[in-house]
Amino acid sequence: MAQRTEDLVERFTHALQALETAAPFAKSRYQTDVYQEANRLLQTEDGLEQLFHFAHQFEEIGVFQDGPWEKAENLQPPLVSGSLKAKGLPMIIEILSELRMLAIAKGAFTHPKVSAEMAEEFLNEVLALNLNLLFPDASESARIEKHENDERTSEVFQFIASYLSTNALTKTLVSEITRITAQRPIMIKRVVSMIRMGKEMLKSDLEYEERESLLTYIEAIEGPSPLSKQYKDLSTYRSRLRELSQQELRSECVAMANSMRKTGLTCPHHATLLRVLTKKVPTLIPYALQLNGKGKANLEEHQDMVTQLIKVAIFPSTCQSIYGLALMLERGVLSSSPVMPGLRRLIELDILPDVRTALLKTVRNGEGMTANSILVAGVISVLGQPLGVGQGFNPTCQAARGISLWAQHAPGVLLDLIPRAARDGDIDFTFEGLQIHSKDLKGGLAPELHTELDPVSLVLVPHLDRIYSEMMTKVALRGEDGHRWVNPAFYGSWVSKGFSTVIDPLTGFINDFSGFVRLFYATHHPDYNDDYELIYPNPVGIFITNVRGKLLGFHAVSIIRIAKDQQDQYRVYFYNPNNDSSQNWGQNIEPSVMGNGEQEGECSLPFHEFTSRLYAFHYNPYEQGDAYAVEPHLINQVKQLAKESWGEDYTWV
Repeated sequence: MAQRTEDLVERFTHALQALETAAPFAKSRYQTDVYQEANRLLQTEDGLEQLFHFAHQFEEIGVFQDGPWEKAENLQPPLVSGSLKAKGLPMIIEILSELRMLAIAKGAFTHPKVSAEMAEEFLNEVLALNLNLLFPDASESARIEKHENDERTSEVFQFIASYLSTNALTKTLVSEITRITAQRPIMIKRVVSMIRMGKEMLKSDLEYEERESLLTYIEAIEGPSPLSKQYKDLSTYRSRLRELSQQELRSECVAMANSMRKTGLTCPHHATLLRVLTKKVPTLIPYALQLNGKGKANLEEHQDMVTQLIKVAIFPSTCQSIYGLALMLERGVLSSSPVMPGLRRLIELDILPDVRTALLKTVRNGEGMTANSILVAGVISVLGQPLGVGQGFNPTCQAARGISLWAQHAPGVLLDLIPRAARDGDIDFTFEGLQIHSKDLKGGLAPELHTELDPVSLVLVPHLDRIYSEMMTKVALRGEDGHRWVNPAFYGSWVSKGFSTVIDPLTGFINDFSGFVRLFYATHHPDYNDDYELIYPNPVGIFITNVRGKLLGFHAVSIIRIAKDQQDQYRVYFYNPNNDSSQNWGQNIEPSVMGNGEQEGECSLPFHEFTSRLYAFHYNPYEQGDAYAVEPHLINQVKQLAKESWGEDYTWV
């Protein structure tokens, strides 16, 4: 074996030398030989180590020349796993690129645009995003869903991790978990996976702060109370609960609720506790949910309904809905007249077989649960956490935004749509006097729905997606942006009829950008809009840009409010349905999800930075201040950010 590896190293060396001496225009002819010899080396036991010895030469020799991996400073961690899953050369080149980054991080060579710290940060983020491959899951489902390249990818990540500081990786991981949980998403599969994989890191020597943070998250999903730590088996835990005194039960409630409020995460033991309380000591439910005054009053008013909801929908497999239940009570949603009958209808709803099957697939170990239980649990989460609704891996931000909007301000609308979709397989909207039925439509933006969604979205999104697309089709030839008419018809009458867009629909040019910015300031910025506050969320369209400010596409978000942060700076606080609101949009524009006055589920940007990515918004023509009063330097500041990012793809008039 040693001889074979030696021979392969020699062949790889010759391939590199041939590439090095080749003229720049002929490099591509010799690159393939390098990739093929690298692939042969990767088949051997210490192939990665052998390749790493050459990694400091890769860039200078031309291994990545004229390809997507050429500029190390432009590489993005989220794209790494996709390349590693690809067949053929992309996977080999990606591995060589990661080894190049590792060589930079370890100081094997100095890169003109990527420092050792930047390279290490890049690799730590790659590992944090792929913890399931760094620490492979040995479960049955992991084996069934295994990708053919997973084993090699796992070896690559473990090799990289062996050269990096575990503390640095743990810091990245904890930061990522904190960032995601701060957004309080309803769907927590990703973060739970990260926490479980991060548990492996506890075996290493970690700094105190990282160890304690990881332990907090691990306990949040596995059991944060002394009793839940002692009795991992739920059946034994339940039996033990029934033996406790009221004072001991109260202590258990407080421990569970403290963890839930701190992390936004719950555990199966918490569901078991709540179910025991409904039978044994209902008066302790406020402690188990850590309710504020409004929540306690709402619980007291609707005690029977809450008890029924817990019995029907709160199980170990749906334990995350406990957080939604607590927030739903604090929002006072049950006091809205359509909500109680709407929830009762869902409990007894005759659900279509295909919808029932889809719902049952959303829970693991859900023995004895019905599709109705899962759907009601999903509704509880959405009504409690309207800003936690996510579009998942689907291009359906419009539909997710609708579910979120209705959950906030029109729960009756939502509770009317859900049973029609689940029971009848059809919902309808009236658009300009014409009734549109979802069952009569095909296509939409997501004809093949990725099903990793909350139960409400799983049921509703296919219908909403088709209807929204049909509405946009009907106004496509009007010579104006169709959102002007579609948004008020789709979301509801509270959407203002005034509408402004920065793109001329006929020419595709950017027309009167200064006027567009002035109008947004005059209708939304408190210093210029005569103190007209937002009453309802405003559905707006933004340009999505990458870390280099390059245009990626359009996206639908909702402005929730505009207020000053701790630094006395006005910020736009908005709902982003893409499940990950703190991204880097280039030009140092990075929406934050915590630390700048954000409430749970919100992300925010300074007012001028948000405006620089805006392309369309609604406004009330009767509620605007003086556009002329907006200072020219503010307009120019926004314009410069826009022109030097997404604006490079447009003609400006």
